[in-house]
Amino acid sequence: MTLLRHLRSLLLAPLFTAAALFAPYASAQLSAQKAVVTTEQARTELLAHAPEGVSPGQPVWVGLRIEHKKHWHTYWKNAGDSGLPTVLEWTLPPGVQAGEIAWPIPKKISVGPLVNYGFEDTLLLAVPLTISPDFKPPLLGDELTVKLRASWLICKTECIPEEGEYTLRIPLKGSTALHGATFEAARQAQPRALDAGKASRIQIEGQTLKLAVAGLPASLQGKPLDAFPETVEVINPSAPWKQSWSGAVWTAELPLMAQRSASPTLLPVVLTQGGQGWRIELPVSGSWPASAAPAAISPALQAALAANAAQAPAAAAAPLGFYAALLGALIGGLILNLMPCVFPVLAIKVLSFTRHADDHRSHRISGLAYTAGVIVSFVLLGLLLLGLRAAGESLGWGFQLQDPWVVAALAALFTVIALNLVGVFEFGQFAPSSLAAFQARHPVIDAFLTGVLAVAVASPCTAPFMGASLGLAVTLPPAQALLIFAALGLGLALPYLAVSFVPAFARLLPKPGAWMDALRKLLAFPMLVTVVWLVWVMGHQSGVDGAAALLTLLIALSAVIWALTLQGRLRTVIAALLVAAGAWAAWALGPYMFKIETATASQAGGERWSAWSPERVQTLLAGGQTVFVDYTAAWCVTCQYNKQTTLADAQVLADFDAKNVVMLRADWTRRDPAITAALAQLGRNGVPVYVFYRPGRAPQVLSEVLSVGEVRQALASL
Repeated sequence: MTLLRHLRSLLLAPLFTAAALFAPYASAQLSAQKAVVTTEQARTELLAHAPEGVSPGQPVWVGLRIEHKKHWHTYWKNAGDSGLPTVLEWTLPPGVQAGEIAWPIPKKISVGPLVNYGFEDTLLLAVPLTISPDFKPPLLGDELTVKLRASWLICKTECIPEEGEYTLRIPLKGSTALHGATFEAARQAQPRALDAGKASRIQIEGQTLKLAVAGLPASLQGKPLDAFPETVEVINPSAPWKQSWSGAVWTAELPLMAQRSASPTLLPVVLTQGGQGWRIELPVSGSWPASAAPAAISPALQAALAANAAQAPAAAAAPLGFYAALLGALIGGLILNLMPCVFPVLAIKVLSFTRHADDHRSHRISGLAYTAGVIVSFVLLGLLLLGLRAAGESLGWGFQLQDPWVVAALAALFTVIALNLVGVFEFGQFAPSSLAAFQARHPVIDAFLTGVLAVAVASPCTAPFMGASLGLAVTLPPAQALLIFAALGLGLALPYLAVSFVPAFARLLPKPGAWMDALRKLLAFPMLVTVVWLVWVMGHQSGVDGAAALLTLLIALSAVIWALTLQGRLRTVIAALLVAAGAWAAWALGPYMFKIETATASQAGGERWSAWSPERVQTLLAGGQTVFVDYTAAWCVTCQYNKQTTLADAQVLADFDAKNVVMLRADWTRRDPAITAALAQLGRNGVPVYVFYRPGRAPQVLSEVLSVGEVRQALASL
């Protein structure tokens, strides 16, 4: 169902009648779609084939069908020069076991100088299920429930990691054979087993793997074949190789990979010709040459990183680096106060000053409490980041806003604050009297929580001097790392702390009066601007449907809060109806906010900008191109400012064109381990980061707040 249909039902249908009528249909729709996941690059579906039903000894197959859009491809079990194979993770009841993927024969796919092994068009990754005698059918049902979590890398010139979750219910009795022709076609697409006769062998000679295969069909003699070793990183897929026929024996000389990571004693190889394939396993004779460590990045980028490391300070300078990072964090925290994302919270603090213009003691206590809230929050956020990274998560600064749940929660919080500031309600109306009395006796808590709020909205931003400090922090021991986070918090709180201890500032403020109410209502609008920003972030994460769903739920929340301010029976009736409507809206529209929206060309930045991927950078550098990468995120205000100013400047863009620089955009709005790893290689842990990559040269990292002069100067030096 579309978002528009949900909204129409919400607005036009009586609440409980619509919910009762809609629930069965929505359930049926959900069940029907659980086996299908569609993205802009592919349609994937979980299929089953059990012609004799589900019972021990009978053939039962399941498989993931992938329908690629034109020019897109996924990868074989050995991806070749780059890429990753599709991974299938099954959840099955006891007594049912999934076998290995019956891989179809692959094809060679060239991307620049690289050669990959993979699939285009449509394929089925079929997997046999073994039903053991221990399998017990469910007590309340006659179906076998199969659940799959699949992940795949799909590429054209850029690569996009995708995943899907599927559920399929296969009847235990009767025949499930609707897709029998599809599974039969997948069986025909698999390579046929070829016996290893005495004339077949694999011999290592220097940096070459010599292959001789006998027993192939006579119709193949004299025709060229393609060879695909199943073991990864043994031969060099993109290097030229030789093949010939000696009677009925096909021979080939395959060059070994310079960074070979495997030295198998038994090597399975798939040979293909004209859409047919044969698989043979042969023992390897001879001694493998010494292997180098596998290269995780291209040789050009590896050389650049090595040059960069050679210019780094010696180990003895490490303490100076730590103290410099502390100073950078302090200065970066100070500059955060100038970022638009922090303005709404600072506005609240200005309002608190006006309420106690003559109470110097209250100002000082409030300043200390606010500072404590900021520092404690930054330390806790740093502790959470370090803990999750130690647990294996690929996270960086601002990671919390990569989660739509956090974005939605913050949007709701700032909506409530704006409603309070504009006078729709007072917190005392809803808070218990004991809590209100406690708050009145302890205003320091308000100041502390305001500090927490400041960190919540400031943490996604990266100011100058912060990037290098945070990049170093995640590599340091926990105690030193947390000191850097504390210094960042102190920098953010320092201006307010200093002002709270300077009586002259309080004397500059006008006396309390009616103007304060006008100021309070005016401050609601920066809060609403922050809500607009958060809805925009949701749109980048979950698409326009997700943004519209969040806006609808925020309106529902506002209506509920307004209803609770009414008096008498009217309050009870209207509030109950609106709460029920809001709950139904959350159930109906909530999933739209948490779906994964894949990147599009428009999100990358139009025709001038292309989507970033490690493979894309490797290919361009290997071709001698200079690459400019904008590591960005929708929730990063500094990123958006640079994007609309310096990176949109006509002179800057003309210089990029004149130097023939390829412009890539790495969007970190959603969590992306590949981008996290790339940032770590640059000594950074958050965005924005702007980098020039040149073949054989160290990456050139620009400042976080870009200027036209800085970019043009860097371009002029190319």
